[in-house]
Amino acid sequence: MPTLAQAPSMQRKLIAPAALATLCALAADCAQAQSSARLYGIVDLSMRRASGLNEFAPSDTSATTMSSGLNNTSRWGIRVQEDLGGGLSAQAQLESGINAKTGAPASSTMYFDRQSWVGLGGPWGLVSLGRQTTLLADAISPIDPLGMRLASFNPAINVAALSQHQLGVGYGASGSATGSYRLNNSIKYNAEFGGLHVRLMHSLGEVPGNSGASDSTGVGLGYKLGRLQLSAAHQRFRNNDDTLGLRGHVLGAAYTLEGGIRLAALYARSQAHTSATTRAALRTLGLGATVPAGAFVDLTLAHYRVARERSARADDGYGRTVAFAEYKLSRRSMVYLEADHTRWQGGFQGAANKKRATGFSAGVRHHF
Repeated sequence: MPTLAQAPSMQRKLIAPAALATLCALAADCAQAQSSARLYGIVDLSMRRASGLNEFAPSDTSATTMSSGLNNTSRWGIRVQEDLGGGLSAQAQLESGINAKTGAPASSTMYFDRQSWVGLGGPWGLVSLGRQTTLLADAISPIDPLGMRLASFNPAINVAALSQHQLGVGYGASGSATGSYRLNNSIKYNAEFGGLHVRLMHSLGEVPGNSGASDSTGVGLGYKLGRLQLSAAHQRFRNNDDTLGLRGHVLGAAYTLEGGIRLAALYARSQAHTSATTRAALRTLGLGATVPAGAFVDLTLAHYRVARERSARADDGYGRTVAFAEYKLSRRSMVYLEADHTRWQGGFQGAANKKRATGFSAGVRHHF
């Protein structure tokens, strides 16, 4: 067969446009296919100097460390959506935490530790199955005074949403004895009706011989009216032998003023049985504001108060104030400064550690 170069002039004139049209069609198909799958991620690294803390853990010394995900958790993920017609879509998400300073996965036991789900969506909402955030976590996202910054040290995330409840007992199918922020084997329903957002969730414990052990059930509501955002959720969890339980609820609001100033407040309470005769209860109150200072700078200030009650022990807790200054280098990149001060009360930090702690951080964040 003659090559294109060897073909007569008229044939070349017909072949070239046909080949170009074929390439364009293939490119269009690829572009259409790629538009349904999105690779995304955040890489956040900072230098941190802390007194009374070893990075974020209470201590009696000072430490200089490099921190991954201080402003926003380092991660990467894939989000897929396919239009099935008639308003129906198939969706899936896989997301893995990253320790950006070492390149290692954030979890040593789960690769996609943050999200791993598939679902069907339509005008009636989205039903998804897999490893997903709890409704407590979903509820604090729009109302957290810090805007979900500083996940390792943010009481709204750690205490209110149970990311680090530190109760020494595993509640729900979280894969952890220290937190219940995400649950395996979960069925979740999300729907929006006008300004009303409805969330329902049930996680199967999958303990052989006991269908109730390690399961969890929750309900959440959100409402948005103009500049006002309201959010609330309640969720209960069982331990792996169905003898102990944990219940948590969160309620809060955020309001955006003229000029983009965001005000937010939340209240949360959780109560758990840590043994047949002991219990622990924690209350979290948070207040804060984010103020745009020009087109490229955001200033955020938040204060949290955490109070703890435990059987046969004195009440304790802490107050924590956090400030952020962020400078946007572009739509995807920023540099930031952070400062935090914690005042422990009742010996919450441990008798050998300092009663007050401070931290200062400077970092850079890029998302793609």
